[in-house]
Amino acid sequence: MEGQLHANLEISVEKPPGASPPSFIALLKVYRELLVSRIRNTRCLIDNLIKNDYFSTEDAEIVVQFPTQADKVRKILDLVQSKGEEVSEYFIRVLQKVTDAYYELQPWLDEIGYEPSENICSKLVVNTDPVSRYCQKLRYELGRDSKFVMSYAQREEMLLEEIYSNSVMELVGFTNESLGEVCQLEALFDDAVGLINEDGETIYVFGDAGIGKSILLQKIQSLWARKELDIGAKFFFRFRCRMFSCFKEDEAICLKDLLFKYNCYPDQDPTEVFHHIVQFPHTVLFTFDGFDEIYSNFDLSSVPEMCSPNEPIHPLVLLISLLKGKLLKGSKKILTARTGTEIQRNIIRKKVLLRGFSSNNLKEYTATFFKDEGQRTLVLNQLEANPNLCSLCSVPLFCWIIFKCYEHFHSMFDSHELPDCSVTLTDVFLLMIEVHLNRSVKTNLLKNNTRSQAEMFKSRKETLLALGKMAYKGMENSFFIFEQEEVSSVNISEGDLQLGFLRTVKGYSGCDNQSTYEFLHVTLQSFFTALFLVIEEKVSAKELLQFFNECSSTDTAQPTCLRIPWLKKQLAGEDPFRNNEHFHFTNLFLCGLLSRSKQKLFRHLVLPAVIKRKRKTLITYLGESMKSHLKGVTRSTLPNYSQIQVQPNFVWMLRCLYETQSEKVGKLAAKRMHANYIKLTYCNAYSADCSALSFVVHHFQKRLALDLDNNNINDYGVKQLLPCFSKLAVIRLSVNQVTDHGVRILYEELSKYQIVTFLGLYNNQITDVGAKYVAKLIEECSSLEYVKIGANKITSEGGKCLAQAIQKSKTMFEIGMWGNQVGDEGAKAFAEALRNHPTLTNVSLAFNGITTEGGKSIAEAMQHNNSVKIFWLTKNELDDEAAMSFAEMLKVNKKLVHLCLNGNLISQEEAKAFEHEERIICF
Repeated sequence: MEGQLHANLEISVEKPPGASPPSFIALLKVYRELLVSRIRNTRCLIDNLIKNDYFSTEDAEIVVQFPTQADKVRKILDLVQSKGEEVSEYFIRVLQKVTDAYYELQPWLDEIGYEPSENICSKLVVNTDPVSRYCQKLRYELGRDSKFVMSYAQREEMLLEEIYSNSVMELVGFTNESLGEVCQLEALFDDAVGLINEDGETIYVFGDAGIGKSILLQKIQSLWARKELDIGAKFFFRFRCRMFSCFKEDEAICLKDLLFKYNCYPDQDPTEVFHHIVQFPHTVLFTFDGFDEIYSNFDLSSVPEMCSPNEPIHPLVLLISLLKGKLLKGSKKILTARTGTEIQRNIIRKKVLLRGFSSNNLKEYTATFFKDEGQRTLVLNQLEANPNLCSLCSVPLFCWIIFKCYEHFHSMFDSHELPDCSVTLTDVFLLMIEVHLNRSVKTNLLKNNTRSQAEMFKSRKETLLALGKMAYKGMENSFFIFEQEEVSSVNISEGDLQLGFLRTVKGYSGCDNQSTYEFLHVTLQSFFTALFLVIEEKVSAKELLQFFNECSSTDTAQPTCLRIPWLKKQLAGEDPFRNNEHFHFTNLFLCGLLSRSKQKLFRHLVLPAVIKRKRKTLITYLGESMKSHLKGVTRSTLPNYSQIQVQPNFVWMLRCLYETQSEKVGKLAAKRMHANYIKLTYCNAYSADCSALSFVVHHFQKRLALDLDNNNINDYGVKQLLPCFSKLAVIRLSVNQVTDHGVRILYEELSKYQIVTFLGLYNNQITDVGAKYVAKLIEECSSLEYVKIGANKITSEGGKCLAQAIQKSKTMFEIGMWGNQVGDEGAKAFAEALRNHPTLTNVSLAFNGITTEGGKSIAEAMQHNNSVKIFWLTKNELDDEAAMSFAEMLKVNKKLVHLCLNGNLISQEEAKAFEHEERIICF
């Protein structure tokens, strides 16, 4: 019997009950226009119909004569229907079997419930569609390429699935305000969350160097290749942006060659494949990694605003046109860059900030890295004992380096503890260099012939100098890719290459026949640049400090990548692709390498007098630079405080000071601030920066206010602030990924000193557990007057604890609880706290799920309160009955100035009754 169609098929041809299912000829007639609109490829249909002798060559020639794809499909349908039921069914069978070519018809096939007959099942179906075959090839090649991660060790590869670990990804707005976390990668492409510009096409992912941008893209690539990323993308093209720096100014390439030459080339009919891509750009996903690594002298202002997909033009113009949507408009794009690289809003669809490992992420990564439970426990215990090292581990790259070093030394000596003192980033990279060099030394079975760090560096001085020289030459011009002749010119041998500091990359721009190289990470190139500046004796004072000059600017705005007409107005002579974080890292490492503690290491590599001269030059410069920088900060006078508002560059200055480990320098910085309120908001400070901050702040003699809102401090950063708590009267840590563990540290430390007046913890990850610690602090610390703990995860249990603590406090002035879920039980507890409270003036219980029951309790209690002036109850579930209770309360309470009830369930009629009561705000 012929193939069956399920009963859910709806056609206009009426059939008597019990009759056989409608014919396939009738089916093709009913759904003719749907098939015409969704069949993109006719070649595969024609090839299979010919192969099974259903079509003659003359039939195929007739179809090919029609000019448009739609007309071709109509003619095929006419011919198929004219040849009978079997041919009509086979036509549907081809659509079912060749899924990649006819994926848009799969829902229709499911709808009609087609099941092929035994006869049709025996007929061969071959996918000859060049588009779908290219998609298969892309998936295979990208899957193969993404399977392994090239590690930052000696030519070692690791399985992506064994090394990838989730980190904190946060959707943010144009001004980096939080819009929620990304829990699944599919959410990056879901417009229901985090959409900030529906006209933009680019998902902009940014974060610090080493935070995991590249490996995130590799994970997305792997998921797409395995068909586990359901976002409707048939094509995936990935580019590393630094490749665009390799093209010469006069080079030109067409879009087709850019896509196929630098990804993979179609085996069949590339013209048809490219035509399909141009026709259906919404099926394409691009990833552009490292936008800040483009450095080119090409003059973008000399090219037209529009460009053709077929005409050759400079590759940078193609890149810009793709990002702007001038080419392949509607395609999906992910663009990554380091923090501080900003592009104009009109191309951005979403912004995603990578924040690195949370404490739970770090535990998961540790479990992934150390398979042995005993070793894993040992590492976690040591990290817990060293918050400084733990903070460094919140950055995935630095975490990997630390773990890899631990693993190496553990294998060499059977036991090796992580450092238990202050650890700088320079220490970590020196340790990595030592590991690389150690691995090149053959050891005997007793594992006891490894050299000291100083001996190892001395024995490989020429290698370190050669790598440093090449890194320095590249850094001067912001080049990150090196051709073979550049490698040879500084005498880097094959043995040096085997150490694993460099890796080969695919050749670009006419250098396909020879190897090209890059350092394994841009921070490693920065380190070798700094190392060269230290051990090359001929380096002058001007050359030593040249990268500081690259970073200094009178412009306080964030550096902007692509300063071209469609983004920002380009300054004359300025590089249109500009981000200077690699210079910052070079300066940071220079400060670390020239610190006093490293003199013992370098006395074997360079004359002590040279080191002394360079160190003196650097320290003198840092002193003058601090003085100049602090003169330029915004200052304001507040009650009891002299405030300075610092910029992100201030964080880099702190990092450099910390790397010197000079108490004298730290004390000088504290003295020159001439302020006791440091406002360090929106500076992209992360947990390890709290070590640098403490390094300076602990030198302050008087009480201090510290505002770190809207950074990436987390629990590790809170631990790093331990030396500061004895000075802190104001501590603001809102929007910082702080959990209950961090709140516990705050309680334990702040309760010791009894001087804190203001605690800001808005929009963190605090639950009822953390709320209880805050409640204990309110009870025990009579100095505490302001607590901001809104937008956390506090329920009625935590709310009751806070309310009871406030009830006992005789000093609380303001409590901010907006955006929790204390509900009616929490509201009743706060009502009791408010009753006759002597000092509480500002209260916010907005957006807390409070209904009429809780509202009436608050209204009744407020009849017995003479201290509260402003009360926020917006966005709850209060109705007309609750509103009436508050109206009655206001007849008694004459001290309340503002009662905000807007966003509740109060009717307009009820609201009109209060229109003459100016103290109530309903709408």
